[in-house]
Amino acid sequence: MTTARRIDGKKMAAELSEKITRETAALLRDHGIVPGLAVVIIGEDPASQVYVRNKKRTAEACGFHSVQHTLAADSTLDAVLALIDALNNDSNIHGILIQLPLPSHLNEMQLTQAVAPGKDVDGFHFINIGKLASGNTGDAFVPCTPAGCMLMIEAELGTDLSGYSAVVIGRSNIVGKPMASLLLQANATITVAHSRTADLPGVVRNADIVVAAVGQANMVKADWIKPGAVVIDVGINRIEVSEDGETRSKLTGDIDYASVCKVAAAATPVPGGVGPMTIAMLMANTLRAARLASGLGLN
Repeated sequence: MTTARRIDGKKMAAELSEKITRETAALLRDHGIVPGLAVVIIGEDPASQVYVRNKKRTAEACGFHSVQHTLAADSTLDAVLALIDALNNDSNIHGILIQLPLPSHLNEMQLTQAVAPGKDVDGFHFINIGKLASGNTGDAFVPCTPAGCMLMIEAELGTDLSGYSAVVIGRSNIVGKPMASLLLQANATITVAHSRTADLPGVVRNADIVVAAVGQANMVKADWIKPGAVVIDVGINRIEVSEDGETRSKLTGDIDYASVCKVAAAATPVPGGVGPMTIAMLMANTLRAARLASGLGLN
């Protein structure tokens, strides 16, 4: 019985971060420019606090100017918009990230659309979404998680996916839809599946590439997977497990990794798969934003 290759997102992210660090040092040496990343976090969501700390630590390790704005959970929409406007007009800031989820009284769309498209390193602004959907990504920002997934797929199958069929499970604006656009640009044949898809296992079983982004622990089983498929697991779910008479919390993905690995050619684990690549792609987007803002173009 074959065992799938473990796609090591941690290793890939470390290699990408090293490249970004070298290019950041060269940007400072040759042009006196330091990429600036501002993260806005509103409220005390524990998971968000962890994510923001990881982003800040990675940004500083890459040599970026890293700024964090922590606002109270009851901050008004006008107060947050005023901060975004100030960051849009700050020449030392090249990337702005609004940490999600937001407190319920704040309008996510209003805030993400308030970020200047050229500083929208999350790729959530409608202008960046439109450029991605139309294939005009030269100066666009692609959402970090799909961009990281795409690098993992390309490492397995190459940059031209002609002849491959891909199923994206999930249709969110953050992962599912942009993931489909990226796969389509690479010439794959795409199906976007979701909770209302009839015979979901049967649909997935036809795919050479599976991207699971539904947020349901261990949902995708081995019998859903075509032998030899490449499987990318975007899910991060916290479940309770019992070991040696003790109950503890454990992170798991949307795929049943142990069983899927007996069928797939390659698969990403959780943790250690897509997560580290998401943060690395945020750094790549911020460096890119700094170069574009300075009229330097891209390497």
